[in-house]
Amino acid sequence: MAKETITTLTSQAAPLPIENIDTDQIIPARFLKATTREGFGDNLFRDWRYNADNTPKTDFVLNDPTYKAARILVAGKNFGMGSSREHAAWAIHDYGFSVVISSFFADIFRNNSLNNFVLPVQVSDEFLAKTFAVIEADPYAQITVDLENQQVTLPDGTATAFDINPYKKNCLMNGYDDIDYLISLRPEIEAFQNSRA
Repeated sequence: MAKETITTLTSQAAPLPIENIDTDQIIPARFLKATTREGFGDNLFRDWRYNADNTPKTDFVLNDPTYKAARILVAGKNFGMGSSREHAAWAIHDYGFSVVISSFFADIFRNNSLNNFVLPVQVSDEFLAKTFAVIEADPYAQITVDLENQQVTLPDGTATAFDINPYKKNCLMNGYDDIDYLISLRPEIEAFQNSRA
């Protein structure tokens, strides 16, 4: 079944300028009991978002109403390290983020994100620092992520390119998971089969 697509996204961004964020910080292990992908957003960064009595921590970025509309998360270097839990990508997606920008992603997290309609955009350390500065100067700054042209653009026009596996790019732009992609090739498969009959 086709899912959402990612083509071009212009959005406010939530800044999380912390390096080496691991998957247990993204979604603590005690919340991995569900087998469906829904509901994990409530516990995204759970231990950073909430006090022990479940009241929100007022100084955490996701509890700041300023960033309520953000669909882009901008994080420090080496995001998604640690365990391979796919739930980290589920939590980010379920919370409402479509894009995570960082200067480095753990490989497994990157692949899990691409399989769950979260686009990991890796930029240089310099561009990441500029992005944080732009958000600090204007929390409502709109950042554009153009998947087709593989480019991130800041409000002042500063832009940088990013890499992505061409197959995963095609899947994200067309709303395909791996099965959807195979189904999309059915006419070509049938034509090949008929040519061999």
